[in-house]
Amino acid sequence: MLKITVLPIIIILILGLILGFSYQEIQKRQLSGQDAAKTDNAGESGEKTGSESKQTEDVSPDAVPSPKKLDLSGRGLAKVPADVFSKTYLEELDLSGNQLTGAMPAEIRFLQNLRILNLSGNRMTGVPAEVGQLSKLEVLDLANNQLTGLPYELGNLKNLKVLRLSGNDYSKQDLEVIKKGLPASVLIE
Repeated sequence: MLKITVLPIIIILILGLILGFSYQEIQKRQLSGQDAAKTDNAGESGEKTGSESKQTEDVSPDAVPSPKKLDLSGRGLAKVPADVFSKTYLEELDLSGNQLTGAMPAEIRFLQNLRILNLSGNRMTGVPAEVGQLSKLEVLDLANNQLTGLPYELGNLKNLKVLRLSGNDYSKQDLEVIKKGLPASVLIE
């Protein structure tokens, strides 16, 4: 009798670990039956492609193992999902390895608790001045984009520890102006 009861729990735990859910989330799902309802709804729609489904899932609260970190890296995103900017509790946002172009939307300024912002490996050509309003930012990774200029407002980031700019063709003059406002200990790569 014990084997029959324990086996489904073990299977659920293994699946949860594979999908990135914590043990607490799995317990909540078991008690509330949310997984069954989601499976039924997903099976009925059948209209979304794998990538569309993945993009939608990734910004849902269930896809975030830590409520302070959102990892949307390597999803093939062409733009940042609008609801990301309403997640003002975020401390880490990883949008690396996507297909982002242009500049990050100015709404980035709403994420005042960000400590780490990773935008590396995209095709971005600009950085909005509003990034300079992220006063708690410690790591800003802009490496391997197509940046040609940098906003002087990056010099307002007094808590910045690491600024990654490699793989871009930005103006060295811009960087010199920005450096004057940054702490001397900032590592610029």
